[in-house]
Amino acid sequence: MSYQVLARKWRPKRFSELSGQEHVVRALTNAIERGRLHHAYLLTGTRGVGKTTIARILAKSLNCVNGVTASPCGVCPACVDIDAGRFVDLLELDAASNTGIDNMRDILDNARYAPTVGRYKVYLIDEVHMLSKAAFNSMLKTLEEPPEHVKFVLATTDPQKIPVTVLSRCLQFNLKALPQPTIVARLGEILRAEGIAFDDSALSLIAHSARGSMRDALSLLDQAIAYGAGEVRSDVVRTMLGTVETEYIYRIADALIAADGPALLAEARALTERSLSLPSALDELAALFHRIAIAQTVPETVDALADAVRVAAYAKAFSAESVQLAYQICVQGRADLVLAPDEPTGFAMTLLRLLAFEPVISHDPSGTARSAATVSGKPARQSLSPAESTNPPTAACTSPTPAAKLESPPAGLHSSSARGSDPASPSAPAPSTASAIAEIADWPAFVAGMKLSGIALQLAAQTELKSIAGNELVLTVPEASRHLTEKAYADKLKAALDEAFGRRVRLRFDVGGAATASLAVLEKRDRAEAQSKTEAAFRDDPFVQDVLARFDAKIKPDSIKPVS
Repeated sequence: MSYQVLARKWRPKRFSELSGQEHVVRALTNAIERGRLHHAYLLTGTRGVGKTTIARILAKSLNCVNGVTASPCGVCPACVDIDAGRFVDLLELDAASNTGIDNMRDILDNARYAPTVGRYKVYLIDEVHMLSKAAFNSMLKTLEEPPEHVKFVLATTDPQKIPVTVLSRCLQFNLKALPQPTIVARLGEILRAEGIAFDDSALSLIAHSARGSMRDALSLLDQAIAYGAGEVRSDVVRTMLGTVETEYIYRIADALIAADGPALLAEARALTERSLSLPSALDELAALFHRIAIAQTVPETVDALADAVRVAAYAKAFSAESVQLAYQICVQGRADLVLAPDEPTGFAMTLLRLLAFEPVISHDPSGTARSAATVSGKPARQSLSPAESTNPPTAACTSPTPAAKLESPPAGLHSSSARGSDPASPSAPAPSTASAIAEIADWPAFVAGMKLSGIALQLAAQTELKSIAGNELVLTVPEASRHLTEKAYADKLKAALDEAFGRRVRLRFDVGGAATASLAVLEKRDRAEAQSKTEAAFRDDPFVQDVLARFDAKIKPDSIKPVS
Protein backbone atom coordinates (compact mmCIF):
# COMPACT_ATOMS: atom_id res chain seq x y z
CA MET A 1 0.00 0.00 0.00
CA SER A 2 1.34 3.45 -0.90
CA TYR A 3 2.28 5.88 1.85
CA GLN A 4 -0.50 8.15 3.06
CA VAL A 5 0.52 11.58 4.23
CA LEU A 6 -0.07 12.44 7.88
CA ALA A 7 -2.62 15.15 7.08
CA ARG A 8 -4.90 12.53 5.48
CA LYS A 9 -4.05 9.60 7.71
CA TRP A 10 -4.75 11.51 10.91
CA ARG A 11 -7.73 13.53 9.73
CA PRO A 12 -10.26 13.51 12.63
CA LYS A 13 -13.17 11.14 12.07
CA ARG A 14 -15.33 12.18 15.02
CA PHE A 15 -16.22 15.46 16.64
CA SER A 16 -14.36 14.33 19.78
CA GLU A 17 -11.10 14.12 17.80
CA LEU A 18 -11.23 17.73 16.60
CA SER A 19 -8.74 20.08 18.20
CA GLY A 20 -9.26 23.77 18.89
CA GLN A 21 -12.78 24.20 17.47
CA GLU A 22 -14.80 23.40 20.57
CA HIS A 23 -17.32 26.19 19.94
CA VAL A 24 -18.31 24.70 16.57
CA VAL A 25 -18.32 21.14 17.86
CA ARG A 26 -20.54 22.07 20.79
CA ALA A 27 -23.06 23.90 18.61
CA LEU A 28 -23.32 21.11 16.04
CA THR A 29 -23.47 18.38 18.68
CA ASN A 30 -26.32 20.09 20.52
CA ALA A 31 -28.18 20.71 17.26
CA ILE A 32 -27.91 17.05 16.23
CA GLU A 33 -28.91 15.69 19.63
CA ARG A 34 -31.92 18.03 19.90
CA GLY A 35 -33.03 17.59 16.30
CA ARG A 36 -32.60 21.27 15.45
CA LEU A 37 -30.52 20.94 12.29
CA HIS A 38 -30.26 23.91 9.98
CA HIS A 39 -30.51 23.34 6.24
CA ALA A 40 -27.38 25.37 5.35
CA TYR A 41 -24.14 25.91 7.23
CA LEU A 42 -21.32 28.30 6.37
CA LEU A 43 -17.89 27.41 7.77
CA THR A 44 -15.28 30.18 7.55
CA GLY A 45 -11.65 30.24 8.57
CA THR A 46 -8.12 30.12 7.28
CA ARG A 47 -6.67 27.09 5.53
CA GLY A 48 -6.17 23.84 7.40
CA VAL A 49 -8.33 24.54 10.46
CA GLY A 50 -10.97 21.84 9.85
CA LYS A 51 -13.71 23.18 7.56
CA THR A 52 -13.86 20.17 5.22
CA THR A 53 -13.28 17.78 8.12
CA ILE A 54 -16.26 19.15 10.04
CA ALA A 55 -18.44 18.88 6.91
CA ARG A 56 -17.53 15.22 6.47
CA ILE A 57 -18.13 14.39 10.11
CA LEU A 58 -21.51 16.12 9.87
CA ALA A 59 -22.31 14.00 6.79
CA LYS A 60 -21.46 10.86 8.76
CA SER A 61 -23.59 12.01 11.67
CA LEU A 62 -26.57 12.45 9.34
CA ASN A 63 -26.14 9.17 7.41
CA CYS A 64 -24.79 6.68 9.98
CA VAL A 65 -26.84 3.46 10.13
CA ASN A 66 -27.24 4.03 13.87
CA GLY A 67 -29.41 7.03 13.07
CA VAL A 68 -28.77 10.79 13.24
CA THR A 69 -26.19 10.98 15.99
CA ALA A 70 -23.38 13.25 17.12
CA SER A 71 -21.15 10.16 17.54
CA PRO A 72 -21.15 8.20 14.26
CA CYS A 73 -19.91 4.64 14.53
CA GLY A 74 -17.22 4.98 11.86
CA VAL A 75 -17.53 1.32 10.78
CA CYS A 76 -20.84 1.16 8.94
CA PRO A 77 -20.81 1.33 5.10
CA ALA A 78 -21.94 4.95 5.08
CA CYS A 79 -19.21 6.07 7.51
CA VAL A 80 -16.52 4.06 5.73
CA ASP A 81 -17.53 5.38 2.31
CA ILE A 82 -17.59 8.98 3.53
CA ASP A 83 -14.11 8.60 5.03
CA ALA A 84 -12.92 7.07 1.75
CA GLY A 85 -14.51 9.86 -0.30
CA ARG A 86 -16.83 7.62 -2.33
CA PHE A 87 -20.21 8.14 -0.66
CA VAL A 88 -22.63 8.96 -3.48
CA ASP A 89 -24.87 11.19 -1.36
CA LEU A 90 -21.98 13.43 -0.25
CA LEU A 91 -21.29 15.70 -3.19
CA GLU A 92 -18.14 17.81 -2.84
CA LEU A 93 -17.78 20.71 -5.26
CA ASP A 94 -14.66 22.81 -5.64
CA ALA A 95 -16.10 26.25 -6.39
CA ALA A 96 -12.65 27.49 -7.42
CA SER A 97 -12.79 25.32 -10.56
CA ASN A 98 -16.59 25.20 -10.97
CA THR A 99 -17.54 28.84 -10.80
CA GLY A 100 -20.21 29.12 -13.49
CA ILE A 101 -23.97 29.09 -13.37
CA ASP A 102 -24.13 25.85 -15.37
CA ASN A 103 -22.29 23.96 -12.64
CA MET A 104 -24.68 25.31 -10.03
CA ARG A 105 -27.74 24.40 -12.11
CA ASP A 106 -26.56 20.80 -12.35
CA ILE A 107 -26.30 20.65 -8.57
CA LEU A 108 -29.71 22.21 -7.99
CA ASP A 109 -31.40 19.94 -10.55
CA ASN A 110 -29.89 16.90 -8.84
CA ALA A 111 -30.97 18.13 -5.39
CA ARG A 112 -34.63 17.45 -6.21
CA TYR A 113 -34.08 13.70 -6.22
CA ALA A 114 -34.06 11.55 -3.09
CA PRO A 115 -30.77 10.21 -1.68
CA THR A 116 -29.46 7.06 -3.30
CA VAL A 117 -28.22 5.11 -0.26
CA GLY A 118 -28.12 7.56 2.62
CA ARG A 119 -30.59 9.45 4.75
CA TYR A 120 -29.58 12.93 3.55
CA LYS A 121 -27.88 14.41 0.55
CA VAL A 122 -25.06 16.65 1.77
CA TYR A 123 -23.62 19.25 -0.61
CA LEU A 124 -20.16 20.46 0.40
CA ILE A 125 -19.15 23.50 -1.66
CA ASP A 126 -15.56 24.43 -0.88
CA GLU A 127 -14.16 27.94 -1.50
CA VAL A 128 -17.72 29.07 -2.16
CA HIS A 129 -16.65 32.72 -2.46
CA MET A 130 -15.20 31.87 -5.89
CA LEU A 131 -18.66 31.35 -7.41
CA SER A 132 -19.84 33.90 -9.93
CA LYS A 133 -22.61 36.35 -9.15
CA ALA A 134 -24.96 34.50 -11.47
CA ALA A 135 -24.20 31.20 -9.73
CA PHE A 136 -24.95 32.75 -6.33
CA ASN A 137 -28.23 34.16 -7.59
CA SER A 138 -29.30 30.82 -9.03
CA MET A 139 -28.90 29.02 -5.72
CA LEU A 140 -30.66 31.56 -3.49
CA LYS A 141 -34.15 30.00 -3.63
CA THR A 142 -32.92 26.44 -3.17
CA LEU A 143 -30.57 27.54 -0.39
CA GLU A 144 -33.43 29.18 1.48
CA GLU A 145 -36.01 26.38 1.07
CA PRO A 146 -34.21 23.15 0.07
CA PRO A 147 -35.90 19.75 0.02
CA GLU A 148 -36.14 17.98 3.36
CA HIS A 149 -33.45 15.48 2.39
CA VAL A 150 -30.80 18.08 1.44
CA LYS A 151 -28.23 19.83 3.63
CA PHE A 152 -25.78 22.42 2.36
CA VAL A 153 -22.35 22.98 3.90
CA LEU A 154 -20.47 25.94 2.43
CA ALA A 155 -16.80 26.48 3.25
CA THR A 156 -14.70 29.56 2.54
CA THR A 157 -11.53 31.34 3.56
CA ASP A 158 -12.90 34.75 2.51
CA PRO A 159 -16.48 35.30 3.75
CA GLN A 160 -16.37 39.01 2.84
CA LYS A 161 -16.77 38.07 -0.82
CA ILE A 162 -20.00 36.16 -0.25
CA PRO A 163 -23.18 38.13 -0.98
CA VAL A 164 -25.20 39.09 2.07
CA THR A 165 -28.23 37.40 0.51
CA VAL A 166 -26.37 34.09 0.84
CA LEU A 167 -25.02 34.85 4.31
CA SER A 168 -28.52 35.55 5.61
CA ARG A 169 -29.67 32.08 4.53
CA CYS A 170 -26.87 30.21 6.32
CA LEU A 171 -25.92 29.42 9.88
CA GLN A 172 -22.37 30.74 10.06
CA PHE A 173 -19.50 29.33 12.14
CA ASN A 174 -16.11 31.01 12.23
CA LEU A 175 -13.32 28.51 12.77
CA LYS A 176 -10.40 30.08 14.59
CA ALA A 177 -6.72 29.60 13.94
CA LEU A 178 -5.39 26.91 16.24
CA PRO A 179 -3.19 28.07 19.14
CA GLN A 180 0.39 26.88 19.15
CA PRO A 181 0.08 24.66 22.28
CA THR A 182 -2.87 22.83 20.69
CA ILE A 183 -0.86 22.10 17.55
CA VAL A 184 2.14 20.95 19.59
CA ALA A 185 -0.03 18.59 21.64
CA ARG A 186 -1.62 17.10 18.52
CA LEU A 187 1.73 16.63 16.78
CA GLY A 188 3.07 14.90 19.88
CA GLU A 189 0.14 12.47 19.93
CA ILE A 190 0.65 11.62 16.28
CA LEU A 191 4.42 11.07 16.61
CA ARG A 192 3.97 8.87 19.67
CA ALA A 193 1.39 6.81 17.80
CA GLU A 194 3.76 6.57 14.82
CA GLY A 195 6.68 5.58 17.08
CA ILE A 196 8.89 8.45 15.92
CA ALA A 197 11.40 10.13 18.24
CA PHE A 198 11.07 13.89 18.57
CA ASP A 199 12.04 16.96 20.57
CA ASP A 200 9.40 19.20 22.12
CA SER A 201 11.30 22.26 20.92
CA ALA A 202 11.17 20.92 17.35
CA LEU A 203 7.40 20.63 17.55
CA SER A 204 7.21 24.20 18.84
CA LEU A 205 9.16 25.40 15.80
CA ILE A 206 6.83 23.54 13.46
CA ALA A 207 3.73 24.83 15.24
CA HIS A 208 5.05 28.38 15.09
CA SER A 209 5.72 28.11 11.35
CA ALA A 210 2.25 26.63 10.73
CA ARG A 211 0.64 29.87 11.98
CA GLY A 212 -2.56 28.29 13.24
CA SER A 213 -3.07 25.70 10.47
CA MET A 214 -3.09 22.07 11.53
CA ARG A 215 -2.76 20.85 7.95
CA ASP A 216 0.31 23.04 7.40
CA ALA A 217 1.77 21.70 10.64
CA LEU A 218 1.25 18.10 9.53
CA SER A 219 2.77 18.82 6.13
CA LEU A 220 5.83 20.37 7.81
CA LEU A 221 5.98 17.37 10.14
CA ASP A 222 6.07 15.03 7.14
CA GLN A 223 8.91 17.10 5.71
CA ALA A 224 10.79 17.11 9.01
CA ILE A 225 10.52 13.31 9.33
CA ALA A 226 11.96 12.88 5.84
CA TYR A 227 14.66 15.52 6.41
CA GLY A 228 15.66 14.04 9.77
CA ALA A 229 15.78 10.41 8.57
CA GLY A 230 12.87 9.25 10.71
CA GLU A 231 13.40 11.59 13.67
CA VAL A 232 12.18 15.10 14.48
CA ARG A 233 15.00 16.97 16.18
CA SER A 234 15.28 20.64 16.98
CA ASP A 235 18.49 21.41 15.08
CA VAL A 236 17.27 19.54 11.99
CA VAL A 237 13.91 21.34 11.99
CA ARG A 238 15.59 24.68 12.53
CA THR A 239 17.85 24.07 9.52
CA MET A 240 14.92 22.87 7.43
CA LEU A 241 12.79 25.90 8.22
CA GLY A 242 15.65 28.40 8.14
CA THR A 243 14.54 29.54 11.58
CA VAL A 244 16.76 32.04 13.35
CA GLU A 245 18.13 30.97 16.71
CA THR A 246 17.13 33.21 19.57
CA GLU A 247 20.80 33.73 20.43
CA TYR A 248 21.22 35.76 17.23
CA ILE A 249 18.33 37.98 18.28
CA TYR A 250 19.81 38.44 21.75
CA ARG A 251 23.16 39.46 20.25
CA ILE A 252 21.42 42.03 18.03
CA ALA A 253 19.67 43.47 21.09
CA ASP A 254 22.97 43.56 23.00
CA ALA A 255 24.64 45.41 20.11
CA LEU A 256 21.80 47.96 20.10
CA ILE A 257 22.25 48.60 23.80
CA ALA A 258 25.99 49.07 23.31
CA ALA A 259 25.40 51.21 20.18
CA ASP A 260 27.88 48.91 18.42
CA GLY A 261 27.35 49.35 14.67
CA PRO A 262 30.07 46.91 13.53
CA ALA A 263 28.61 44.19 15.75
CA LEU A 264 25.15 44.74 14.24
CA LEU A 265 26.47 44.42 10.69
CA ALA A 266 28.47 41.34 11.72
CA GLU A 267 25.28 39.66 12.95
CA ALA A 268 23.53 40.57 9.69
CA ARG A 269 26.37 38.98 7.71
CA ALA A 270 26.30 35.87 9.91
CA LEU A 271 22.58 35.38 9.29
CA THR A 272 23.07 35.81 5.55
CA GLU A 273 26.05 33.45 5.37
CA ARG A 274 24.07 30.72 7.14
CA SER A 275 21.19 31.22 4.68
CA LEU A 276 18.76 31.86 7.53
CA SER A 277 15.44 33.51 6.87
CA LEU A 278 15.88 37.26 7.21
CA PRO A 279 12.11 37.96 7.28
CA SER A 280 11.91 35.42 10.10
CA ALA A 281 14.76 37.22 11.88
CA LEU A 282 12.83 40.49 11.79
CA ASP A 283 9.72 38.66 13.01
CA GLU A 284 11.68 37.26 15.94
CA LEU A 285 13.25 40.64 16.70
CA ALA A 286 9.82 42.31 16.68
CA ALA A 287 8.52 39.52 18.93
CA LEU A 288 11.39 40.19 21.36
CA PHE A 289 10.53 43.90 21.54
CA HIS A 290 6.91 42.90 22.08
CA ARG A 291 7.91 40.79 25.08
CA ILE A 292 10.08 43.63 26.38
CA ALA A 293 7.14 46.04 26.10
CA ILE A 294 4.97 43.60 28.05
CA ALA A 295 7.64 43.35 30.74
CA GLN A 296 7.79 47.15 31.00
CA THR A 297 4.05 47.82 31.08
CA VAL A 298 2.77 44.66 32.79
CA PRO A 299 5.79 43.46 34.81
CA GLU A 300 3.81 40.87 36.76
CA THR A 301 3.55 38.77 33.58
CA VAL A 302 7.31 38.46 33.03
CA ASP A 303 7.54 35.10 34.82
CA ALA A 304 5.16 33.60 32.26
CA LEU A 305 7.59 34.30 29.40
CA ALA A 306 9.99 31.60 28.24
CA ASP A 307 13.01 33.95 28.34
CA ALA A 308 11.90 35.87 31.42
CA VAL A 309 15.41 36.61 32.73
CA ARG A 310 16.71 38.06 29.46
CA VAL A 311 13.52 40.01 28.84
CA ALA A 312 13.60 41.52 32.33
CA ALA A 313 17.19 42.67 31.77
CA TYR A 314 16.31 44.23 28.41
CA ALA A 315 13.27 45.93 29.95
CA LYS A 316 15.66 47.84 32.23
CA ALA A 317 18.22 48.55 29.48
CA PHE A 318 15.77 50.01 26.94
CA SER A 319 13.48 52.96 27.50
CA ALA A 320 9.79 52.33 26.93
CA GLU A 321 9.74 54.79 24.03
CA SER A 322 12.73 53.19 22.28
CA VAL A 323 11.07 49.77 22.53
CA GLN A 324 7.92 51.09 20.85
CA LEU A 325 9.93 52.75 18.07
CA ALA A 326 12.14 49.66 17.59
CA TYR A 327 9.08 47.43 17.25
CA GLN A 328 7.63 49.73 14.59
CA ILE A 329 10.94 49.83 12.71
CA CYS A 330 11.12 46.01 12.68
CA VAL A 331 7.54 45.65 11.44
CA GLN A 332 8.01 48.28 8.74
CA GLY A 333 11.38 46.83 7.78
CA ARG A 334 9.76 43.41 7.39
CA ALA A 335 7.21 44.89 4.97
CA ASP A 336 9.93 46.80 3.09
CA LEU A 337 12.11 43.74 2.41
CA VAL A 338 10.34 43.11 -0.91
CA LEU A 339 11.19 46.67 -1.99
CA ALA A 340 14.88 46.46 -1.08
CA PRO A 341 17.54 45.70 -3.72
CA ASP A 342 17.96 42.36 -1.95
CA GLU A 343 17.01 40.89 1.41
CA PRO A 344 20.45 41.24 3.07
CA THR A 345 20.52 44.95 2.17
CA GLY A 346 17.00 45.52 3.47
CA PHE A 347 17.77 43.62 6.68
CA ALA A 348 21.01 45.53 7.29
CA MET A 349 19.25 48.87 6.69
CA THR A 350 16.57 47.94 9.23
CA LEU A 351 19.25 47.23 11.84
CA LEU A 352 20.93 50.54 11.02
CA ARG A 353 17.61 52.32 11.50
CA LEU A 354 17.34 50.74 14.93
CA LEU A 355 20.77 52.17 15.69
CA ALA A 356 20.30 55.59 14.10
CA PHE A 357 16.85 56.58 15.33
CA GLU A 358 15.86 57.25 18.90
CA PRO A 359 12.67 58.55 20.49
CA VAL A 360 13.13 61.70 22.55
CA ILE A 361 10.67 63.09 25.08
CA SER A 362 10.17 66.82 24.78
CA HIS A 363 7.92 69.26 26.58
CA ASP A 364 5.97 72.06 24.96
CA PRO A 365 5.39 75.39 26.74
CA SER A 366 2.20 74.06 28.32
CA GLY A 367 4.22 71.32 30.03
CA THR A 368 2.72 68.47 28.01
CA ALA A 369 5.16 65.67 27.27
CA ARG A 370 5.54 64.69 23.66
CA SER A 371 7.57 61.99 21.96
CA ALA A 372 9.38 62.42 18.66
CA ALA A 373 11.77 60.28 16.65
CA THR A 374 15.11 61.83 15.88
CA VAL A 375 18.41 60.80 14.35
CA SER A 376 21.30 60.44 16.73
CA GLY A 377 24.68 58.87 16.94
CA LYS A 378 23.38 56.25 19.36
CA PRO A 379 20.01 54.86 20.37
CA ALA A 380 18.23 56.06 23.49
CA ARG A 381 19.00 53.33 26.01
CA GLN A 382 18.51 53.77 29.70
CA SER A 383 21.73 52.18 30.88
CA LEU A 384 24.44 53.40 28.54
CA SER A 385 26.36 55.47 31.08
CA PRO A 386 25.82 56.67 34.64
CA ALA A 387 25.58 60.30 33.53
CA GLU A 388 22.93 59.55 30.93
CA SER A 389 20.98 57.21 33.19
CA THR A 390 20.68 59.88 35.90
CA ASN A 391 20.12 62.80 33.52
CA PRO A 392 18.35 61.43 30.44
CA PRO A 393 18.21 63.76 27.43
CA THR A 394 14.92 65.54 26.98
CA ALA A 395 15.53 67.86 24.04
CA ALA A 396 13.82 67.43 20.73
CA CYS A 397 17.16 68.00 18.96
CA THR A 398 19.91 65.64 20.07
CA SER A 399 23.53 65.20 19.16
CA PRO A 400 26.15 62.47 19.62
CA THR A 401 28.00 64.85 21.98
CA PRO A 402 27.42 64.45 25.72
CA ALA A 403 24.51 66.34 27.24
CA ALA A 404 25.46 69.59 28.94
CA LYS A 405 24.06 70.95 32.16
CA LEU A 406 21.02 73.19 31.79
CA GLU A 407 21.04 76.78 32.89
CA SER A 408 17.98 78.31 34.47
CA PRO A 409 16.48 81.05 32.27
CA PRO A 410 16.31 84.53 33.80
CA ALA A 411 13.00 85.98 34.87
CA GLY A 412 10.74 87.07 32.03
CA LEU A 413 12.41 84.80 29.49
CA HIS A 414 11.72 81.20 28.48
CA SER A 415 13.99 78.83 26.60
CA SER A 416 13.22 77.22 23.27
CA SER A 417 15.30 74.18 24.13
CA ALA A 418 15.11 72.05 27.20
CA ARG A 419 18.68 70.92 26.61
CA GLY A 420 21.36 73.56 26.30
CA SER A 421 25.13 73.60 26.19
CA ASP A 422 27.58 74.82 28.77
CA PRO A 423 29.82 77.58 27.39
CA ALA A 424 32.76 75.73 28.90
CA SER A 425 31.83 72.46 27.17
CA PRO A 426 34.55 71.21 24.77
CA SER A 427 31.85 70.32 22.20
CA ALA A 428 30.66 73.94 22.02
CA PRO A 429 33.52 76.43 22.61
CA ALA A 430 32.20 79.80 23.75
CA PRO A 431 33.09 82.64 21.37
CA SER A 432 33.58 86.13 22.65
CA THR A 433 30.58 88.43 22.69
CA ALA A 434 32.25 90.82 20.29
CA SER A 435 32.95 88.14 17.68
CA ALA A 436 29.44 86.72 17.97
CA ILE A 437 27.89 90.16 17.53
CA ALA A 438 30.16 90.79 14.55
CA GLU A 439 28.83 87.65 12.85
CA ILE A 440 25.19 88.72 13.14
CA ALA A 441 25.37 92.46 13.60
CA ASP A 442 22.75 92.89 10.87
CA TRP A 443 20.20 90.40 12.20
CA PRO A 444 17.59 90.92 9.40
CA ALA A 445 20.24 90.34 6.73
CA PHE A 446 21.54 87.34 8.64
CA VAL A 447 18.02 85.83 8.81
CA ALA A 448 17.45 86.47 5.11
CA GLY A 449 20.69 84.67 4.30
CA MET A 450 19.79 81.51 6.24
CA LYS A 451 18.03 78.68 4.41
CA LEU A 452 14.78 78.82 6.37
CA SER A 453 11.23 78.00 5.37
CA GLY A 454 7.81 77.61 6.89
CA ILE A 455 7.27 78.40 10.57
CA ALA A 456 11.00 78.72 11.30
CA LEU A 457 11.27 81.53 8.74
CA GLN A 458 8.19 83.27 10.14
CA LEU A 459 9.60 83.09 13.67
CA ALA A 460 13.04 84.40 12.67
CA ALA A 461 11.49 87.20 10.59
CA GLN A 462 9.42 88.43 13.56
CA THR A 463 12.39 88.58 15.96
CA GLU A 464 14.98 91.23 16.72
CA LEU A 465 18.37 90.45 18.25
CA LYS A 466 18.39 91.83 21.79
CA SER A 467 21.65 90.54 23.23
CA ILE A 468 24.30 87.83 23.10
CA ALA A 469 25.96 86.31 26.16
CA GLY A 470 28.41 83.54 25.42
CA ASN A 471 26.51 80.95 23.38
CA GLU A 472 23.14 82.38 24.34
CA LEU A 473 21.08 84.52 21.95
CA VAL A 474 18.17 86.56 23.31
CA LEU A 475 15.57 87.51 20.69
CA THR A 476 12.75 90.01 21.12
CA VAL A 477 9.36 88.77 19.91
CA PRO A 478 6.18 90.88 19.67
CA GLU A 479 3.21 89.75 21.76
CA ALA A 480 1.22 89.10 18.58
CA SER A 481 3.79 86.49 17.53
CA ARG A 482 3.95 84.63 20.86
CA HIS A 483 2.43 81.51 19.28
CA LEU A 484 5.50 81.17 17.04
CA THR A 485 7.75 80.54 20.05
CA GLU A 486 6.31 77.10 20.75
CA LYS A 487 8.85 74.35 21.27
CA ALA A 488 8.43 72.64 17.90
CA TYR A 489 8.89 75.90 15.97
CA ALA A 490 11.72 77.25 18.12
CA ASP A 491 13.68 74.01 17.77
CA LYS A 492 13.66 74.35 13.99
CA LEU A 493 15.14 77.83 14.25
CA LYS A 494 17.69 76.62 16.81
CA ALA A 495 18.78 73.81 14.50
CA ALA A 496 19.31 76.28 11.66
CA LEU A 497 21.35 78.55 13.94
CA ASP A 498 23.45 75.60 15.12
CA GLU A 499 24.23 74.80 11.49
CA ALA A 500 24.94 78.42 10.60
CA PHE A 501 27.38 78.93 13.50
CA GLY A 502 28.87 75.46 13.33
CA ARG A 503 28.28 74.99 17.04
CA ARG A 504 25.44 74.58 19.48
CA VAL A 505 23.76 77.73 20.78
CA ARG A 506 21.14 78.51 23.36
CA LEU A 507 18.08 80.42 22.24
CA ARG A 508 15.83 82.52 24.48
CA PHE A 509 12.89 84.79 23.72
CA ASP A 510 11.83 88.07 25.29
CA VAL A 511 8.13 87.95 24.50
CA GLY A 512 6.23 91.23 24.50
CA GLY A 513 9.08 93.52 23.52
CA ALA A 514 8.90 95.83 20.52
CA ALA A 515 10.76 94.32 17.57
CA THR A 516 11.19 97.48 15.50
CA ALA A 517 14.10 96.26 13.38
CA SER A 518 13.02 92.72 12.55
CA LEU A 519 13.13 91.31 9.03
CA ALA A 520 9.32 91.32 8.88
CA VAL A 521 9.13 95.00 9.91
CA LEU A 522 11.79 96.00 7.38
CA GLU A 523 10.13 94.00 4.60
CA LYS A 524 6.76 95.55 5.45
CA ARG A 525 8.34 99.00 5.35
CA ASP A 526 9.97 98.25 1.99
CA ARG A 527 6.70 96.97 0.57
CA ALA A 528 4.89 100.09 1.75
CA GLU A 529 7.50 102.33 0.12
CA ALA A 530 7.37 100.35 -3.10
CA GLN A 531 3.57 100.54 -3.11
CA SER A 532 3.65 104.30 -2.53
CA LYS A 533 6.10 104.84 -5.38
CA THR A 534 4.04 102.58 -7.67
CA GLU A 535 0.82 104.46 -6.95
CA ALA A 536 2.52 107.82 -7.54
CA ALA A 537 4.00 106.63 -10.83
CA PHE A 538 0.62 105.27 -11.88
CA ARG A 539 -1.20 108.53 -11.12
CA ASP A 540 1.46 110.57 -12.96
CA ASP A 541 1.19 108.47 -16.09
CA PRO A 542 -0.24 110.67 -18.95
CA PHE A 543 -2.52 107.92 -20.23
CA VAL A 544 -4.04 107.40 -16.78
CA GLN A 545 -4.58 111.12 -16.36
CA ASP A 546 -6.28 111.29 -19.76
CA VAL A 547 -8.63 108.40 -18.86
CA LEU A 548 -9.50 110.03 -15.54
CA ALA A 549 -10.32 113.30 -17.28
CA ARG A 550 -12.34 111.85 -20.17
CA PHE A 551 -14.48 109.40 -18.20
CA ASP A 552 -14.57 111.06 -14.81
CA ALA A 553 -12.95 107.82 -13.48
CA LYS A 554 -11.60 107.03 -10.07
CA ILE A 555 -8.59 104.96 -9.11
CA LYS A 556 -8.86 102.05 -6.64
CA PRO A 557 -5.55 102.21 -4.74
CA ASP A 558 -5.69 98.55 -3.67
CA SER A 559 -5.82 97.51 -7.35
CA ILE A 560 -2.38 98.95 -8.05
CA LYS A 561 0.40 96.37 -7.68
CA PRO A 562 4.11 96.98 -8.22
CA VAL A 563 5.69 94.98 -10.99
CA SER A 564 8.41 92.73 -9.54
